[in-house]
Amino acid sequence: MEQKNGSSFTGFILLGFSDRPQLEVVLFVVLLIFYLFTLLGNATIIALSYLDPHLHTPMYFFLSNLSFLDLCYTTSSVPQLLVHLRTADKSISFGGCVVQLFVFLGLGCTECILLGVMAFDRYAAICKPLQYTVIMHPRLCALMASASWFFGFGNSLAQTVLIFLLPLCGRNKIDHFLCEIPALLKLVCVDTTVNESELFFLGVIILLIPVALIIFSYGWIVRAILRIKSSAGQRKAFGTCGSHITVVSLFYGTAIYAYLQPSNNYSQDQGKFVSLFYAIITPTVNPIIYTLRNKDVTGAMKKVLCRGHDSR
Repeated sequence: MEQKNGSSFTGFILLGFSDRPQLEVVLFVVLLIFYLFTLLGNATIIALSYLDPHLHTPMYFFLSNLSFLDLCYTTSSVPQLLVHLRTADKSISFGGCVVQLFVFLGLGCTECILLGVMAFDRYAAICKPLQYTVIMHPRLCALMASASWFFGFGNSLAQTVLIFLLPLCGRNKIDHFLCEIPALLKLVCVDTTVNESELFFLGVIILLIPVALIIFSYGWIVRAILRIKSSAGQRKAFGTCGSHITVVSLFYGTAIYAYLQPSNNYSQDQGKFVSLFYAIITPTVNPIIYTLRNKDVTGAMKKVLCRGHDSR
C-alpha cells in the first residue's frame, strides 16, 4: 500500500476472520439475523415511545435515545463486516477507517454517558418521586441527552486524532474486522507508551465518571427501596431498575475489558469476539431486556397493534 507523508495510506486491509473461512459462513448468517433483530427491536422502541402518549416520560425519552444510538452503533460496523465475510476484498480506505473509528468510538462513548444519565433518572424517580417531574424537566432531559452526544463525540475526536498522528511505517493490515484503537496500536512502529497513557486517560474519563454516577445513584436507590415497607413495593421499585442494571453490566463489562487492559495483555482473537459482543449482541438484547418484563412497553405494543387492526 502506498505511503503518504510517512504515516498515511491509501487504505487498510481488515483481516477480520479471514484465517477461519468456515467460521466466516456461520458468522455471516448469525450476524445477519442479529442485525435484523437489532433494527426491528430498537426501531420498535423508538416508534412506541413516539406513538404512545403514556410513554412520553423522561425514562422512555432516554430509552429511545439509547435505541437510536444502538441502531447507529451497529450500523457503523456490521454491514461492512457482512460484506467482508462474503467477499475477497476486505479493504477500507484511509478516510473510511478514520470515519469508522470516530463514529464507532463516539457512539460507544455516548452510550457510556447516556447510561449514567439514565441511572440519575432512576434515582430521581425512586428517591425524589414527588419532585420527579420538576427535577426531570423536558428541557433538562434534552440538555443531558445532548451533552451525552457532545462529550461522547468530543472524547472520540481526541482519541481518533491521537491514534492517527502516530507513524505506521507502511503497515496496513489490521488484524480486526473494524478500525479500533487496540488493533491500530499494533500497527504503530514507534514506542507508544506515552500515547497509550493519553488514550488510557481519555478512556478512564469516559468510562469511570459515568460509573461513579451510576454507583452513586444506585447507592441511594437501594437505600430508598429498603425503606419501603411492602414487599410488593420493593419488587416494583427493583423491577424498574433491573433492566438498566443488566444493560449497564453487559456494556461496561465488555468495554472495560476491551479498552482498559494493558496492550501487552491484549489478545487479537479475544478482542474480535469482545467487539462482536458489544457491537451486535448488546444492541440486540437491549430491546429484549427493556421490554420483556416492562408492562408499559408491552401494553403500548398491544394498543398500537389493536389500533392498526381496528383501522382495517
